[in-house]
Amino acid sequence: MTTTRRALLKAALVSPLACPATATLAQGNWPQRAVRLIVPFAAGGPSDVLARAFGKQLADVIGQPVVIDNRSGAGGAIGIDMAAKAAPDGYTLGFGHTGTTAINPHVLQRMPYDPLTDLAPITPIVSYANVLVVNANVPANTVGGFVQWAKANPSAATFASGGNGATNHLAGELLKALTGAPLVHIPYRGSGPAMTDVIAGNVPCMFDIPVTVVPQLASGRIRALAILSSRRSSVLPDVPTLREAGFPGFEEAGSDLWFGLVGPAQLPAALVERIHGQTVKVMRSREMLETVKTMGYEPWTMVPAEFQAFIRADHAKWGKVVKASGLKRG
Repeated sequence: MTTTRRALLKAALVSPLACPATATLAQGNWPQRAVRLIVPFAAGGPSDVLARAFGKQLADVIGQPVVIDNRSGAGGAIGIDMAAKAAPDGYTLGFGHTGTTAINPHVLQRMPYDPLTDLAPITPIVSYANVLVVNANVPANTVGGFVQWAKANPSAATFASGGNGATNHLAGELLKALTGAPLVHIPYRGSGPAMTDVIAGNVPCMFDIPVTVVPQLASGRIRALAILSSRRSSVLPDVPTLREAGFPGFEEAGSDLWFGLVGPAQLPAALVERIHGQTVKVMRSREMLETVKTMGYEPWTMVPAEFQAFIRADHAKWGKVVKASGLKRG
């Protein structure tokens, strides 16, 4: 046998492509270098703060740096598209969200990826829900009372949101559809400015997440009427769900929101399982549980197969919400 043939044979024997056991071993040794976590929203926002806290804890567990890469735009579609098109080696992951897998496909004119076929779901890490809040001067202490007020004062019945197609916009549209309240949408460039106007009394109500709502509730400048979830929040245990408030339908329509990990579709199953296991370890740590609670989220994980089924169901549910809202693709 020639020297060249011997070299080629040796290379074939040690090649991961020729030897599945070697490939499995490489996956079992993940990670051997830094992992990039693409956050599809701007730095400094709630999702970025959560991702950085998670990334720090994950780095401690896996023994390698986790680099946060903010790639915002198109409601998160730009960043998750990068994750979908990354090499399937576990070194580039996406920080997915309800909007990037369940809402964007129904509201964007050109969706750069298919969340049902182009992504490998790994696990959610937290769930949360929007809370219906009103300015303290609105004469309503219940959802029913607010609906009656809105119907009696249609010219004043507006609601603010963080922008067209945002979850708190769709929540308002769904409330209109379920109650017949004549609410008019006023979009803002983010939920922060929207909340500022609700506090000032320029807009009577909005939907927002607990981490933003709780400090304002403490000040007495707004009042929480209900949470758009299938269950009460541990952060706001005294706030009823909309079903408890007499308006069922929100949980069936996909009201619970989430953040979690996704990778490119071709990510090997063994590697998906390994990343899942390390993530669950992080989410069960005392430090991360305390961090999540402080931020107003509920810790939440599931196995990859369950997460994939959940994403499919979530995609279908939010499609119905978008259709009910009358929102046009843009």
